[in-house]
Amino acid sequence: MRFERREHRPLYLLIVTPVVAVIAALALSGVLIAIAGAPVLDAYWRILTGAFGSRLSATETLTRATPLMLTGLAAAVAFRARLWNIGAEGQFYLGAIAVAAASSKLLGNLPAPILIPLLLLIGAIAGMVLILIPLWLRLRFSVDEVVTSLLLNFIAVLFVSMLIDGVLKDPLAFGWPQSQSVSDHAMLPKLIARSRLHIGFAIAIGLAVVVHFVQSRTVFGMQSRAAGLNPTGAIFAGVPLGKTLVKVACLSGGLAGLAGAIEVMGVKGYVTTDLSPGFGYSGIVVAMLANLNPLGVVFAAIFTAIMFVGADSMSRGLGIPTYIADVTVALSLLTMLIALFFNQYRIRR
Repeated sequence: MRFERREHRPLYLLIVTPVVAVIAALALSGVLIAIAGAPVLDAYWRILTGAFGSRLSATETLTRATPLMLTGLAAAVAFRARLWNIGAEGQFYLGAIAVAAASSKLLGNLPAPILIPLLLLIGAIAGMVLILIPLWLRLRFSVDEVVTSLLLNFIAVLFVSMLIDGVLKDPLAFGWPQSQSVSDHAMLPKLIARSRLHIGFAIAIGLAVVVHFVQSRTVFGMQSRAAGLNPTGAIFAGVPLGKTLVKVACLSGGLAGLAGAIEVMGVKGYVTTDLSPGFGYSGIVVAMLANLNPLGVVFAAIFTAIMFVGADSMSRGLGIPTYIADVTVALSLLTMLIALFFNQYRIRR
């Protein structure tokens, strides 16, 4: 018995693969729920109703999905070119603190139509700057960017902590370590009144469409895919590998930094060290669940948000720990990796 690479992968296989992976993950998580003594179907029904059972829960789920879409896109763009950006968490925080600093110290008096786009751009640039450090180390000294981008996450969070305990500390926060708030007219407009769902959700979906177009219909998209499939072959074919990776890094880091900026301007209004519950790391899972497809990232992010938001309702109703959501998402990643393997290979006897 041996594994043989498929010469052609039919469309139905590409569509069915992630669905089967998610179903398998839910089945495995169901075993843990049953061991905990709760009815499995009731538990999953409570997750679904907890995520979309009311207007409030539905808007909260979509609000939670927004940064996951952007960090998922950041990972998908980078991984497609074999640039292993594990630093989206740090880029998220740097984009967030850059927006808070620019709004409170420099640009807070500008009108909203100018201020909001400018702050979003500043957040994206902050994310770009951070990812260019591990990329430079890789191109100049062949240092593995997995290690450097991962370690920069901790440096970025500590840098943010230093700022919100120092020059950016809010004097009205009663000693609580948080940054000064962004100005009121820098907050993103709401998509639905009396909810936290903001226009950042529409921006994230729009960027997913744009990234899909760029990757599938432009020369840069072809070059980035070629760099990921075969770097040596890409260089032989005339692809400027270094320049291509710099562009990919800027796009990936910019998306992660933009996620931080949108979270501050759309939801929080200020920065704390617990601003992100792991959006950068969860974005990697989202990208893999989507098979690095930008449009698939939208659905994978919503699925992940459903698990995280709905798990609270399940926990309250059945007494099951909310950590079952983390287990389910992790199992989804593992089953997806297995499904992708059998997507590319078949068993021959």
